[in-house]
Amino acid sequence: MKILGIDPGLNITGYAVVENRGTGIKILEAGFIKTTSKDKIEKRLDKIYKSLLDLIKALKPDALVLEKLYAHYRHPVTACLLGHVRGVICLLSAIEDIPFFEYGSTRIKKAIVGKGHASKNQMQRMVEHALNLKQPIQEDTADALAIAMAHINISQRNL
Repeated sequence: MKILGIDPGLNITGYAVVENRGTGIKILEAGFIKTTSKDKIEKRLDKIYKSLLDLIKALKPDALVLEKLYAHYRHPVTACLLGHVRGVICLLSAIEDIPFFEYGSTRIKKAIVGKGHASKNQMQRMVEHALNLKQPIQEDTADALAIAMAHINISQRNL
C-alpha cells in the first residue's frame, strides 16, 4: 500500500510517498514544494497543485493523508491561507479518486512517538530513526513522512 502524506503550507508544502511492505516502510519519494511570496496566491496554488498532480500520476498512491486543520485565533489569515492549500489537496484527492484521510496532530504524534504532545524535534528524530535515515531531513518533509507513517500505524490497529 502506497501512502501520500502531505504537510500543507503556502510557502512550503512537504510531501512523502511511502510504501508499507509488511517488513518495513520504504520511502518512494519525499521532499517539499516551495513557492515565493512575490507571486500571486493563484500562481502559488497552481504550482502546488501541478507538483502534487505530477507526483500522484507518477506514483499512484492508494491513500492521501493530511493533518487536521488547527488554527489559532490570533492568526486567522494564516488559517485562511492554509485552507486554500488544503482545498487544492482535497480537490486533487477527489479528482484522482484517492481515498482521503486526516488525523489530528496529537493522534499523529501518538502513532509515531507514543505520546500525543511530543515536540516537533522528537517527531523528526523518531521518523529519522524509524526509517534508518543517516542525515537529518527538512522539517516539512519530516512532517509529511510522519503523517504517512501515522496512517499506516493507525490503519493497522483498526484492522
